[in-house]
Amino acid sequence: MSDMRARMLAGEMYLASDPVLVEEQQRCFLLMEQYNAASLTELEIRDRLLRELVGSVGEGVVVRSPVHFDYGTHTSIGDRTFINYGAVILDVGRVTIGSDVQIGPNVQLLTPIHPMDAAERRAGWEAQKPVSIGDGVWLGGGVIVCPGVRIGEDTVIGAGAVVTRDVPPGVFAAGNPCRVIRDLR
Repeated sequence: MSDMRARMLAGEMYLASDPVLVEEQQRCFLLMEQYNAASLTELEIRDRLLRELVGSVGEGVVVRSPVHFDYGTHTSIGDRTFINYGAVILDVGRVTIGSDVQIGPNVQLLTPIHPMDAAERRAGWEAQKPVSIGDGVWLGGGVIVCPGVRIGEDTVIGAGAVVTRDVPPGVFAAGNPCRVIRDLR
C-alpha cells in the first residue's frame, strides 16, 4: 500500500496524483465504462461487473446506468437496494449503503474534501470523510449527501435536498441545507 493510499483511507490529507491511486482509479474507470455500456437486459453481465467494481454488493441489488464512482472498491451496497439513473458515488472514503435503500435519479454521495487554503488546493491535496446511508432510507431525486454525513435508518430525504449534517432515523428531511421536517415513526 502506498503512503498516499494509507493517508487517504485514514482521512488524512493526501495527493490523488499518487501512481498507486491513479492505477486504482483506472481499474474503476474501465469497469465502470463496461458496466455503463452493458444493456439493462444483460442482467448476468451487469451483476458480474458490479460485483467486480464495488467493494461489497448484497443480493437483489439494482444499479441503473449510468453510475459513476471514484474507486468503487470503497463502496458497499446492502441487499435489495435500488439505485436509479445518474448516481455519482465519489468513494474516496468509505460509502456504506444499507439494505432496502431506494436512491432516486441523479443522487450524489460525496466523500472528498478539498482544503480551504488555495495553495494546498493548487498543490493537489485533498482528504475524505465517509458517508453512511442506513437501512430502509429513501433518497429522492437529485439529493446531494456531503462528506461525513450519516443518514439514519428508515429516513426519507426529499428531492433536491443538500444534506450537510447527520440526519436521525425515522424522519422526513428536506431542503437546502437539509433539515428535519417531521417524525415518521
